[in-house]
Parts: sequence; C-alpha cells; structure tokens
Amino acid sequence: MENRRKEIIAYFREMDRSYFMDSNKDLASLDHALPIGFEQTISQPSLVLEMTLALDLKPCHKVLEVGTGSGFQTTLLAVFSGAVYTIERIEELYNRAKERLAQLNINNIHFKLGDGSIGWKEHAPFDRIMVTAAAIEVPKELIEQLNRGGKMVIPVGNSVSQQLQLIEKDAEDKIHITLLNHVLFVPLKGKYEM
Repeated sequence: MENRRKEIIAYFREMDRSYFMDSNKDLASLDHALPIGFEQTISQPSLVLEMTLALDLKPCHKVLEVGTGSGFQTTLLAVFSGAVYTIERIEELYNRAKERLAQLNINNIHFKLGDGSIGWKEHAPFDRIMVTAAAIEVPKELIEQLNRGGKMVIPVGNSVSQQLQLIEKDAEDKIHITLLNHVLFVPLKGKYEM
C-alpha cells in the first residue's frame, strides 16, 4: 500500500495542472482552487491528492466520480483504478473534459452528462466514489451504489462550513464515517443541493 501511495504522489507531482485550465494558466502552480467558468473550480491540488489517497485506489476498482469539472481529478482516478464513471451536469465542461482526456489517451473513462448526486445506477455497485462538490447531506443513492468494502470521499455541509468525510461500507452494509478535513467546495447541484 505504501508503494501505491508513493506512485500516486509521484504521478501527481508530474501532472501539468495548466493543461486542464482554459484561463489563469499562469496561476496553475498555486495551491488554490481556481475558477474554470460556470461558477465551478479546479480544486486545490493538495486537496485533490488528499482525497485521492483517502480512497486507497487499486487497479481492480470501479470508481464513480461526481463532478468531472476540468478532468484533473478524473485523470488521477483513471490512471490508478480499473475504470472511472464520471458525471458532469454542465455540458460545456463535460465536452471540454472529454476532449482533454481523449488527447491524453486514457481509455478507461466513461462519461455521462447529468445529475451526479443520484449516481449512475446502471453501472453500480462502485468500489470507490469521489464527490467533488459539497452536498447538504450524503446522497442515499450514492450510499446504495457503494459496494461492500467500498469507500466514498465527499464534502458535506453548507455554503460556509463543510466537512470532508470518508464514508466506508463494511461487509454487513454498516456505514462508518471519518472526518478528514474542513473544506470549502462549490455546492453540489441537483437533488442534494444546498
């Protein structure tokens, strides 16, 4: 597991964040969330890494990502898992990310335009779920679509106070929640928006 963490960290450090941005490219090296249009952001790099490591990704994992955004997080998930199912609700961001990731020749990503807060039932269950926007509560659909032994990382809270939570489902379908950090993400839209 320690080797896997080192591989993810090494790959992450080599990623060119500016590639995933259409503007403010000169600010890409800063450890801050930056706007990508449509009231959305590309997340703070250190947080992207923290969230990815918390998922404990393995090559066999099927991952659901809620909020494709720029495709920055999607790339990291795809390189270190078996398949990523990513959902974006904003058509222009969806199209841009799809194009970017095609140019990177990453072929294990499945894209969907729609409300990610209700997951992607047709492809459930998922071994890992990454949510990149803050929900007022953890969507029950995502809990249902999380495999036994699965892990989900999700920001939960309101517009001024959010907790980054690691949610784990054990072999008996019991849910265990660990607080990872205090964060401030853009709000999740759709059924579970603030």
